[in-house]
Amino acid sequence: MLRGGKSAEREVSMRSGEQVAKALRGRGHDVTPVDLDGNTWDALRDGNFECVFNALHGRLGEDGTVQGMLELLSLPYTGSGVLASALCMDKSRAGKVMAGVGLHVPEFEELEIKEGIAADVIERLAARLGLPLVIKPVREGSTIGLTIAQDVDAVASGLVLAARYDRRVLAQRFAVGTEITIGVLATPDLQVLPTLEIVSENPVYDYDAKYTAGKSHHIIPARIPEVSRAAASDAAARAFTELGCSGMARVDIIVDGKGTPWMLEVNTVPGLTELSLLPDAARAAGISFDELCQRLVDHAVGRFQRHVGPTAQ
Repeated sequence: MLRGGKSAEREVSMRSGEQVAKALRGRGHDVTPVDLDGNTWDALRDGNFECVFNALHGRLGEDGTVQGMLELLSLPYTGSGVLASALCMDKSRAGKVMAGVGLHVPEFEELEIKEGIAADVIERLAARLGLPLVIKPVREGSTIGLTIAQDVDAVASGLVLAARYDRRVLAQRFAVGTEITIGVLATPDLQVLPTLEIVSENPVYDYDAKYTAGKSHHIIPARIPEVSRAAASDAAARAFTELGCSGMARVDIIVDGKGTPWMLEVNTVPGLTELSLLPDAARAAGISFDELCQRLVDHAVGRFQRHVGPTAQ
């Protein structure tokens, strides 16, 4: 099982890995935790593993990099493949794909920040996209580097913060409404999990709110009209499919007052900690955490065998 890594989400990945290892051991599996470092290639190549459960979040683990390494090693692995992983990690390109197939995506602009940020750029962003303005790194997760800028000064500081994590920065129109997330499984049959509404004790559902007990609450099903829940579920399934995801993903959405689902992002390796969203939604659908992990492993092995044959290893 891969966990840890070098991304800003290392701590969460360690916690996800611990939960997954416990669940799979409870199912009778022999689980070897492997931290992503310079020795990972050798550890995976020589480990005689039947399957790699990928519990890595963020860069290197969720962006197609480690998936490519596992493809080269001819090892079955959980979750999406190289292309879908890379695409979903790139919020700008994923947003363009989703908008291109007719899904609602809040208007955004991508900037490449190499040095300073000109004042006229800040003013233009605020004028075009309005305030408050969402600013975040293009290729990070868990709201790391996120700013909800209420004025132009906050826009400037938000761009600087986001650029610490990625030279490519996204400025996006703030979508007003109910914040929900929808888990989607495909192991291999597509299953959309119940809508989950997020209520944060913090002003923003940030890293602290996500991973500190008592700082956020999950309401299932989301407190929106049934027609809005259906529309959001359909949108989540379509985003999952159009982006080429596999295994599991979590789709983050804002549902506005008219019931329109505004797509924020698709996470291909969502958190699997004791406080995470997707496991809660799975439980609401009658899928225990250990069953969820088992289904992901079975799917990974089955996919590998279908692609290269059962005797390839």
